[in-house]
Amino acid sequence: MIVPTVTAYLDPTCPFAWITSSWLAEVETQSGLTVRRELMSLSVVNEGRELEAWYRDYNERAWRPARVAAALLASPHADLWTDFYEVFGRRRHVDGLRDDAQNLALTLHELGVPAALAEAAEDPSWDADLRTRTKAATEPLADDGGTPILHIADRAFFGPVLTAVPRGDAAVRLWQAVSTLATTPSFSEIKGTRDERLQTS
Repeated sequence: MIVPTVTAYLDPTCPFAWITSSWLAEVETQSGLTVRRELMSLSVVNEGRELEAWYRDYNERAWRPARVAAALLASPHADLWTDFYEVFGRRRHVDGLRDDAQNLALTLHELGVPAALAEAAEDPSWDADLRTRTKAATEPLADDGGTPILHIADRAFFGPVLTAVPRGDAAVRLWQAVSTLATTPSFSEIKGTRDERLQTS
């Protein structure tokens, strides 16, 4: 069974979420798959966890773009959320702009929304909203997972974790495989080694 729709829960700063979202976009153009993209927060997922110093720093910085995304979704411009994800993500993950404050300012300007939304980056009052959104992503899982999380049919999975974006027929074949696994009631988990060299474009 090839599932025709999927909900992808994504954190704006996560390169793995970006690659998975880009793969799903490829499948959309190739097969007519309908993808619904929702915000989640990797920072919320990692609350209370013991993290290595470099990852703790990354995790703390990841709050800021997620808060701005939450503020956008609560604004009259909520329909621009997927455009925000794409524009911010392309600058960060493809073009290599790691200054999130600059990227957020450029992204909001490009989308034509109030620049004041960027103030949400330093406003922890948005964290409750992010916790609610992340709970919606992770609650169906056996554990907290990470990002991306896909909701397919009546099941949820962390991943697939990809290190490059499959294109063309390869993208569709992967979706067919994921759909098959997701609709096999006895399927639980599959995991392998990972190439750390990410190809985000």
